Amino acid sequence: MMSSRGRKARAGIDDAIASLGNGLIFAIGGSKINLHAILQSIVVLEQRSFHRAASIIGTDQSVVSRRVRKLENELGVSLFERHRTGVRATAAGKEFIVKAKAALCDLDYAVKAARSAGSGATGFLRVGFLCSLASGFLRKLLIEFAQGHRAVTVDVAYGGSRDHIRQIRARSMDIAFFTGVPELPDCDVELLWHERVYCALPEEHQLSSLKAVQWPDLQAESFIVSRDEPGPEIHEYLIRRLATLGFHPRVRRLSVCRESLFHLVSMGFGVTLTSESAVATPFHGVRFKPVDGDEDLLPTVGVWLPGNDNPALRRFVSLARAMKNAQTSGRNPN
Repeated sequence: MMSSRGRKARAGIDDAIASLGNGLIFAIGGSKINLHAILQSIVVLEQRSFHRAASIIGTDQSVVSRRVRKLENELGVSLFERHRTGVRATAAGKEFIVKAKAALCDLDYAVKAARSAGSGATGFLRVGFLCSLASGFLRKLLIEFAQGHRAVTVDVAYGGSRDHIRQIRARSMDIAFFTGVPELPDCDVELLWHERVYCALPEEHQLSSLKAVQWPDLQAESFIVSRDEPGPEIHEYLIRRLATLGFHPRVRRLSVCRESLFHLVSMGFGVTLTSESAVATPFHGVRFKPVDGDEDLLPTVGVWLPGNDNPALRRFVSLARAMKNAQTSGRNPN
């Protein structure tokens, strides 16, 4: 009957063979060395017996003996001294098997790591965005993906659409999220969610008491936007929306970030527009009011290269689609 130690050894051999397969490795000089022969030599050394090694491996003693002998012939050196009472490793045999075990462990790890990365269980995902992560679809997507794929490192980068598209094409970024629906023939572009447009007002502003604001309410306002993205996009949106009402907005472009822009609103420098995901973060002296218009829903898309075979990206996109479908079926726009 096989001992507990023997069963563990047999399980280890089975795992190694299953992981590494039945292929051949090439040694110096082009000799082909069978992995089974190396694995079985390790068991022979540990058991100090061909008979016990064969019992653990689950084959005939003659099969193990022939494989080890063939390995010795390929190497041109004896690995074992054979006696009636068992075997003992030669000096060369000890050195070879110690190094072979270490090499097989490294190879086994490499095979398993590659399979894990190929399945998307491990790896690296690079995500670009311009919207706020204070709330909304992207925040939920990143949280759910990170919780379900803890071995995947997610790198996020805030920035403008031009830079992110360039990085996607250069394969230094896997996916990015933009408002609008850009024309990018060489990329996959998929609509994932919508966000309502909000107006940021000083808390003492007369419109701050309203539940929502209408575009005619804003015709006399001075708007402030950032010079960097999404400032130019907001500027263009303001002109387009107010032009339909016959108004031309007064817009100042400032070299400030989104956070500073909201603080300037509270200081009375003007009002600005933002997306729904940003209003979850409170700013002292600022009131966020939705713009009440059927057209004031901003489409947000995911953009990636169709030839990007990163398994983590495939899983990320799959999760995004599942979340989109779940929210669409629940009639929740975001």
